[in-house]
Amino acid sequence: MAEIPDGLVEAQVRWNGDAGREFIAALPARAARFLERWELRRTGPLMHGVTALVVPVVRADGSAAALKLQRVDEESAGEPDALRAWGGRGAVRLLEHDGETGTLLLERLDERRHLSAVAERDSRAAVRVIGELLARLTAVVAPEGLRGLGAMAAEMLDDVPRALGRLADVRERRLLGDCAAALAEVAGEPGDRLLHWDLHYDNVLAGHREPWLAIDPKPLAGDPGFDLLPAINNNFRADEVRWRFDLLTEAAGLDGDRDRARAWTLGRVVQNCLWDVEDGEDEMQEEQLVVAQVLLGR
Repeated sequence: MAEIPDGLVEAQVRWNGDAGREFIAALPARAARFLERWELRRTGPLMHGVTALVVPVVRADGSAAALKLQRVDEESAGEPDALRAWGGRGAVRLLEHDGETGTLLLERLDERRHLSAVAERDSRAAVRVIGELLARLTAVVAPEGLRGLGAMAAEMLDDVPRALGRLADVRERRLLGDCAAALAEVAGEPGDRLLHWDLHYDNVLAGHREPWLAIDPKPLAGDPGFDLLPAINNNFRADEVRWRFDLLTEAAGLDGDRDRARAWTLGRVVQNCLWDVEDGEDEMQEEQLVVAQVLLGR
């Protein structure tokens, strides 16, 4: 196994500290273990994001696959269950899974072709792809045992007063309060659909059996409206917020209850703001400000 990419090392140390260092130290042996166990042969350079190392491989039958090695945490724990529930319909197909380490063997997609390349040329086409994928993914009821949006929303609402006290601008405090009020209106009915939770353009790759497939879910049981914001924020353009929201709700089949989708999207703004405050920020990011203002009609 070649040296672990610096970007993955830096990300793990930054976000996970000692646990990240332990994960990195164990990676070479873990990769070798699963290459042997699943009879895999490495075929290309290592790939990585913030949380995982991906090794392109060929299986004993000659088919291409991707070995994904990651830490098991709250966000990644449900990934194999979600992929099994989707069964390759709109998402990458799961081939093997090791429950102890969280290691996955996935079908090989075309890592050279992200939906983000389409978004740079034609954002409307990319947004529609996301919306249509969301329609398929959220048509599935979440498997038992996944973390739920209801508990997450309640925790967010509990944290809002603390965040309001840390925002420096009174207008931003008022805006965050209004977003939280919208979230509170729907928090009692969190939904039971299987959410991806991180469906932005870089998490959609070209497939061989379908044009586009979702990867890297952070599964959650809840309302589909909570899945819209990544495609609004990613490759952000302020003048596109309104039509992106409209197109996403239409393509995902949520236009029958746009007020509910709007409230959950504002709830996602609350979540992002809470994370920023937790990281020491005293102001809302520009993207969150614009989305909140547009959806609140400001």
